Amino acid sequence: MEANSSSSFKIILGSASAARRKILAEMGYEFTVMTADIDEKCIRKEKPEELVLVLAQAKADAIISKLQTINNQDKDAEPTIVIAADTVVVYEGVIREKPSSKEEARQFLKDYSGGHAATVGSVHVTNLKTGFSKGECDRVEIYFHEISDEIIEKLIEEGTVLKVAGGLIIEHPLILPFVKEVVGTTDSVMGLPKNLTRRLLKEAI
Repeated sequence: MEANSSSSFKIILGSASAARRKILAEMGYEFTVMTADIDEKCIRKEKPEELVLVLAQAKADAIISKLQTINNQDKDAEPTIVIAADTVVVYEGVIREKPSSKEEARQFLKDYSGGHAATVGSVHVTNLKTGFSKGECDRVEIYFHEISDEIIEKLIEEGTVLKVAGGLIIEHPLILPFVKEVVGTTDSVMGLPKNLTRRLLKEAI
């Protein structure tokens, strides 16, 4: 299945993330965006891999039920594929979500300085016509050089780090020079691992 044959099915990306939209567009797919209204805080799992899989599935389910309430009369319509994803940051075995305050974001960044963190991401693909539904995980390890307090303050002032899991962004121009090594793929850290997404889409069609 080449990306350009995507006219035979409709893709819905279940995410409000600009980074995920950008990655899926880079892959050559045409898609529409729907957001899942779920309370992520209600869903708790000990293992990051379990958490991201359950969250992506919950997002997919929320979107599918939305689609079913929108008058779904045309049963012979083209197959609809829903892609949902979730990413968390793991530091010393602890799952990190979006910083709750500037203080927390500052502490997160100080922890990464000269240290390392990981992202655990999931992709869940559902084919509404066939009932195919599958989710898988991807883990990336990120190693950092020392990050100066001055840079940390600039990042907090600029504010993007306050809106992302673990306050972790590796593609940010202020952070990029301090990224020592990424064991895995940048697209996975940004929220949508391309290879995994492509593979699940192939299986779903």
